[in-house]
Amino acid sequence: MIRLDDTSGGEVAAAIAQERHRNGSPATGMVLNLLILSDEEFQADATSGAVTAARQHPMRIVTLIPRPGRQEARLDAEIAVGGDDGPGEVAVLRLRGALADHANSVAIPLLLSDTPVVAYWPEGGPDVPADDPIGRHAQRRITDAATCEDPYRELQRRKAGYRPGDTDLSWTRLTPWRSALASALDQFSPTLTEGVVVAEEQNASALLLRSWLAQCLRIPVRLETSTGPGITEVRLSSGEGDIVVERPQGDTATLRRPGVADARIALARRGLAGLLSEELRRLDPDDVYGSVLTHLELP
Repeated sequence: MIRLDDTSGGEVAAAIAQERHRNGSPATGMVLNLLILSDEEFQADATSGAVTAARQHPMRIVTLIPRPGRQEARLDAEIAVGGDDGPGEVAVLRLRGALADHANSVAIPLLLSDTPVVAYWPEGGPDVPADDPIGRHAQRRITDAATCEDPYRELQRRKAGYRPGDTDLSWTRLTPWRSALASALDQFSPTLTEGVVVAEEQNASALLLRSWLAQCLRIPVRLETSTGPGITEVRLSSGEGDIVVERPQGDTATLRRPGVADARIALARRGLAGLLSEELRRLDPDDVYGSVLTHLELP
């Protein structure tokens, strides 16, 4: 890391260019810009996850950490280009004093031109991400309801402020579950009567999964509480018996279907880097997420 104290956006951009030149790594290999707006509690994990994801998606990562207070406006930066962590570029910027309210003016000049922009809020986020000064520049806008104190209320905010291009990592976490359930129903598709999603209390992904199942299968789906972790079971009932995917722990689930021997299926719990990598593969709006969020009903 190169550290620049009490610096400016121009000096940060110059330092990145100089370090890139020294390493012989041209910016033409970058496929996108990722803007992370975070506090100190979440910035380290968010930046680390993005750096790992950059191995699949070479990008410029700009982490903005507002530090409002009475001190004079000041910009402190830490910069890394390429190296053992991956092919990306990282600038971690602490915006102190009055500068904390002007993250947009600091970040935008650092963006690679003619390169897509993704914005990511590791915790919380604006009411309408697309209208945020940072979000207005982004094709995709990522939030994470699971990190908030009240995930259900946060999903309600996401629903009220949704615009095409928004997504939430609580939805991304469902990809293995959705794939497993779709595969099970492809192999055995009776007339379903109801569904149950079993998960730990206040699990945002479980609420989204209930909405997705109800919308796709057109059956009532209810939530039940377990000790977790996360989603532990999905049960779909029919006159011929229940289809059950059960994962009380670990990365392997049990699939049960009427008249068929139980099967073990992979159902991995992914870290932040894997979730970001999935979201960064597509920059077009996720219409399925938008529809699920629009029809979301709180318990």
